[in-house]
Amino acid sequence: MFNSNEKYFSELLLALDDMALQKEIYVPSSFWREATLKIAEEICRLGVEHFRSYRLPLSYFVPTYGCPGNFFSKEQTNYLIQGLEDSALKINKPKLALENFLNGQASAMADYRVLKASDNEKSPPFLHLFSESSVGSPVERFEFGSRFFSRSSLNYLLGLAFLKKHLGESEVENVLEIGGGFGSLGEVLSSTKIPNLRYIDIDIPPTSFVAQYYLTGVLGEENVATYAQTKELAEIDIEALPMASVLCSWQIERVVGEVDLFVNFISFQEMEPHIVENYLKHVSRLKTKWVLLRNMREGKQIKKGAGSVGVEVPILTDDYIAMLPDYDLVERNVLPFGFTTVDGYHSELLLLKRKST
Repeated sequence: MFNSNEKYFSELLLALDDMALQKEIYVPSSFWREATLKIAEEICRLGVEHFRSYRLPLSYFVPTYGCPGNFFSKEQTNYLIQGLEDSALKINKPKLALENFLNGQASAMADYRVLKASDNEKSPPFLHLFSESSVGSPVERFEFGSRFFSRSSLNYLLGLAFLKKHLGESEVENVLEIGGGFGSLGEVLSSTKIPNLRYIDIDIPPTSFVAQYYLTGVLGEENVATYAQTKELAEIDIEALPMASVLCSWQIERVVGEVDLFVNFISFQEMEPHIVENYLKHVSRLKTKWVLLRNMREGKQIKKGAGSVGVEVPILTDDYIAMLPDYDLVERNVLPFGFTTVDGYHSELLLLKRKST
């Protein structure tokens, strides 16, 4: 299927083959259907070691503040900056200001300032201890206060700061995420001194393969359970897992135990409503205490036809709330912890808590 070193990528190929045998609710949705094999091919062809600099991961699950996340191409960026360099005025400040805008530095600093202003550094989890690794060769990583951040890690850090406002004395040890991208949340949580942390990322391949590569590089092989290690388990007991685990989507039916926090950031919006509803039934089945979501309030764009990217039926904020009848909505927030796009769409955080029984 791919021009690749099959031994090196055997686990990715195994997961892709197994996915072809699964129910429709556990295979790529309309949004991801065409991209999945293209991303897998790119990773197999170029190697996973530099995935954070490849075109397709940057377009789908490695978010950036600058190109391509700001919708300016490299050519447009260079053209605009060159225009100021060629200006007869030869004033440096406008050029620096434009560079900071186009390369994402200004937007990253804005999110970092919100984090610094909102996080209580005396209260766990200790978000101020985090600094991001360079695993995966990121094209974009910013240094603030002698620590490193990407758009992905700052998204999660802002979400966790939002959660901390309501946690009180609650302990968060078992964390489940669906659609965890390249595993950034697991890295963030591992640095925050959470005792007995167990982070479980459930995703479709090839993203799951990339996440287990990233987390293994960050946390060490001994601290990460991979798909190959859990594939044959009839029951996946949360309490028996190591610090981090990466499972494939269909394995959620075999997970048993209780979860303190469930997280989904910017991926439920890329699924059809019935797929999300199935996942959330399992979240409730696992007696999850807290649910933290960040998705587009208005839903993603509708797929227009062959070759276009979009969903068949957008899922809206009120749909998530309706799908969680055992939970109370604690707070919803767009600013400062979420984001408003230039064309007026709202990336909204929802925090829900399990009802007392």
